[in-house]
Amino acid sequence: MIQRTLYDKLVDSHTVRKLDEAGNEVLLYIDRTVLNEYTSPQAFSGLREAGRKVFRPQAALGVVDHVNSTRPAIRKAQSLENRDRQISYFGENCRDFDIELFDLLHPNQGIEHVVMTELGLVLPGMVFAAGDSHTTTYGAFGSLGFGIGTSDIEHYLATQTLAYTRLRTMLITVNGPLSVGNTAKDIIMAVIRRIGADGATGFAIEFAGSTIRQLSMEGRMTICNMAVECGARGAIVAPDDRTFEYLSALPRSPSGSLWDTAVSNWQTLSSDPGAPFDKTVEIDAADIEPMVTWGTSPDQAIPVTQAIPALDSFQGAEERNHAERALAYMGLRPGMHMTSIRIDWAFIGSCTNARLEDLRSASSVLKGRKVADGVRAIVVPGSSEVSRQAEAEGIARIFMDAGFEWRQSGCSMCLAMNDDIVPAGERCASSTNRNFEGRQGFNSRTHLMSPAMVAAAAVCGHICDIRDMEPGSAY
Repeated sequence: MIQRTLYDKLVDSHTVRKLDEAGNEVLLYIDRTVLNEYTSPQAFSGLREAGRKVFRPQAALGVVDHVNSTRPAIRKAQSLENRDRQISYFGENCRDFDIELFDLLHPNQGIEHVVMTELGLVLPGMVFAAGDSHTTTYGAFGSLGFGIGTSDIEHYLATQTLAYTRLRTMLITVNGPLSVGNTAKDIIMAVIRRIGADGATGFAIEFAGSTIRQLSMEGRMTICNMAVECGARGAIVAPDDRTFEYLSALPRSPSGSLWDTAVSNWQTLSSDPGAPFDKTVEIDAADIEPMVTWGTSPDQAIPVTQAIPALDSFQGAEERNHAERALAYMGLRPGMHMTSIRIDWAFIGSCTNARLEDLRSASSVLKGRKVADGVRAIVVPGSSEVSRQAEAEGIARIFMDAGFEWRQSGCSMCLAMNDDIVPAGERCASSTNRNFEGRQGFNSRTHLMSPAMVAAAAVCGHICDIRDMEPGSAY
């Protein structure tokens, strides 16, 4: 009997037909998608021009999240002309093609990857494709998710299928208890640093080990979300009792006898013992510390306790040149300690770290403290539902009392596609997923870290080690 990985099982179960003799190229059935106002317009225009309908409109959800302002004062009357048009055209497309839409005024509006998972639309064993690279988030539930381009979105909407090339498989095992101050964000940043920004290119990663098993579902989503930052086109955690418990409370999860049947099936979703992986990586959780990026790529990261590495520590001229360019862009130099770097902005949000657990973590740091003078701090809940829960728990009040701006849901300052932009030359401590040049605004400087670390930096006025902050102290 052939031993198969969970990735192979998911692909095999969704293969409509092989497109080559070896089965490396297949026609893959896609269970569901989520659409946004930024990546979908050309796909809908293509359908209109060809006179085609959406094959299964009930398998798609439309969410406005990328270009909208998160400022409550202008939510009901967006005043940014191009963005207005993108939002209105998206609404027109969803209405004309009978796709459910969560527009700006919908009570479930939010960031697509937060909304899909909090509703129970992401279930174990499913395959998802969407026009956003962080669709890998859904692998936290034992499903396969990946980003696609506009032409693929059009093909999917018309046929519910995609031509798909099988990936190689990588097993990343993380074992041991996490030390105080460490989070899922630190795990995945440590992984990316270890294997590099292109270390998983052409691979689907399965995350396993006792550390991964102990993570909440929110933590697993953070891990799978950022797996794309090391090149992975898929990231999976096998479902377990924690997964089933999480899903059982969600509004659109199966119920009754259908739930029992579903769980019975989901319990079979794991890699076979001895299933061969093309590559394996083992990490000891004891070696992980709170992580911070110093450069312009997510793999240019170090523990907060360390200094920026010397240029001669990089192997090869290309890697050294990349580091030198990153340091010039960031206005930093080798040997600088991370805790000496002052910040201008603090941002907590994005599909990586804007769920309720993330906000709870950050608020525990902020309670009884104030944002440092000269720092502008913004928190953007991942969805309207997260916002409501945070307000009900008093979390929103903690943020506002500390000096954070409490915004409405959207992608916001994760990317410079709306009016939440870091000015040129200014530095942001950010809970987001990418620190590329210009990611948060022209010539902006981004340091990635966990939400709790962002909160700590906001209070200190500079990057600091959260483990040095005693409960109840001013710093």
